Amino acid sequence: MSVQPPTLSPQLHDLITTMPKAELHIHIEGSLEPELIFELAKRNHVSLPFDSVASLRTAYAFKDLQSFLDIYYAGASVLLKEQDFYDMTYAYLKKAAADGVVYAEIFFDPQTHTDRGVPLQTVIEGLVRATKDGARHLGLESKLIMCFLRHLSQASAMETLNAAEPFLEHLVGVGLDSSEVGHPPEKFIDVFAKAHKLGLKAVAHAGEEGPPAYIWSALDQLNVLRIDHGVQSIHDEALLARLAQERIPLTVCPLSNLKLCVYEDLGQHPIKRLLDLGLCVTINSDDPAYFGGYINENYLQTFQALELQAKDAIAFAKCSFEASFMPASQKNEWYAKLDQHARLHGE
Repeated sequence: MSVQPPTLSPQLHDLITTMPKAELHIHIEGSLEPELIFELAKRNHVSLPFDSVASLRTAYAFKDLQSFLDIYYAGASVLLKEQDFYDMTYAYLKKAAADGVVYAEIFFDPQTHTDRGVPLQTVIEGLVRATKDGARHLGLESKLIMCFLRHLSQASAMETLNAAEPFLEHLVGVGLDSSEVGHPPEKFIDVFAKAHKLGLKAVAHAGEEGPPAYIWSALDQLNVLRIDHGVQSIHDEALLARLAQERIPLTVCPLSNLKLCVYEDLGQHPIKRLLDLGLCVTINSDDPAYFGGYINENYLQTFQALELQAKDAIAFAKCSFEASFMPASQKNEWYAKLDQHARLHGE
């Protein structure tokens, strides 16, 4: 019989939930809650393969990444108009702000929508309007990262990048997501090379279900500045040394790893070991509507499972700002605020 770890102290719980933090690995389509899916389906006269919110939630029993993606793309089918993208994004921003997120870099998947006939302009304008309102009304600054679906061709990704050129002012970077196994990063060398020329920063999902070799490839072939997930790096000592030495961030999503069966329980998760090895590691929510929690829930469950301490919370939060694409002066301001926050909580 397994022994349950002790519950978090009220002081640690309060520190985690109230400290300022950045979220760098959030798929906006993955924040689409079942209630909003049904609301948008009704508004847009879209038929869903589920008869209720409860039946949709019941389908959230995933055995791997692909089983999740099948449901994920079905949910996204209700997004048709600019207002839909606005409503989805602003709903996420409200939840994130309540969790202490003061800065977010938000992934979106244009091919999921353009392949259904939704214009890219519709997608981006809805997202941008929500981020502006989030900054104005919630005090949460956010940037957009346009991701390419790796199960599609590089030609499709290049077409998407070309279509996005009129909207570059709204993008901070590009990313690579969707089904990892069988779709190594080097499949997208040319499109990432062009993105760099356009002045966009680059990130990529690698080492979630795929091997450490995918992380090496993302770094050396795509020239990415950070790795999304990257937990399989724990199996490659040379890679760990490089990630630590070069301060290449990992945007880790513990509840996602649990829900997609990367780990059987959070007690097995290597995130604390990665932090102790000197890596820049962050905690994020990935697809929170599907994986059982927004950013604070990821922190709280991880801290309980691994019996982490207040100093770890501050370290993860500092890493979240370090790993972001905000200016250095702004990062320093948040480091100072985190130190002040720790002192106020007796740390």
